[in-house]
Amino acid sequence: MSIASFDVERARFNMVEQQIRPAEVLDPKVLERLFKVRREEFVPAAYRTLAFADFEIPLPDGEAMWRPSMEARVLQELKLESNESVLEIGTGSGYFTALLASYGTRVASVEINARLAGEARAKLQRAGFSGVEIATGDGARGYGSGTYDAIVLTGSTPILPDAFLRQLKPGGRVFAVVGDAPAMVARITQWSGPGAITSRDLFETVIRPLRNAAQPARFEF
Repeated sequence: MSIASFDVERARFNMVEQQIRPAEVLDPKVLERLFKVRREEFVPAAYRTLAFADFEIPLPDGEAMWRPSMEARVLQELKLESNESVLEIGTGSGYFTALLASYGTRVASVEINARLAGEARAKLQRAGFSGVEIATGDGARGYGSGTYDAIVLTGSTPILPDAFLRQLKPGGRVFAVVGDAPAMVARITQWSGPGAITSRDLFETVIRPLRNAAQPARFEF
């Protein structure tokens, strides 16, 4: 079946009503963006008829897009505002990047895979998100010297490097899936005061790890 041979808008509506709302994502700002940002334009051509199914869609070189329900839950937890700056580690398809940018935020996204970075950049430009900064590089342990209101890691990491905490502005927050399979937890870590960081576990999940993710010190006998 081709993308033109089924009702895309009906499929999008069903995604929101049958997958997103049951996942307790009720924030109207999130739901509005799921309708407006066209997910099917970021999905590889071979999978476009599955663009609204709630599972990970494969990307080149062994990567994958998050499930729609995961994307929506993370957006809801981030509580983005239009004047904020966001660092995304792992651009992937560029779809979640587009969702972040749809809030009017200033988004910098880092992708270690040059092929994915180039494809995502082109898709974002076609979708009207030409202001997003896409860089090719390794962001698994922090990236650059800028500070941000929100940082999102789209791959898991066994531990959250302190470098990300140093890149938070006052009140800033990091979303990361922390741990090793099969025991991973989605977590928000937030700047709550000078020298004070708080963490809140959100839900259990398992996603692909970031390439070169930081590893905990291993005890050796």
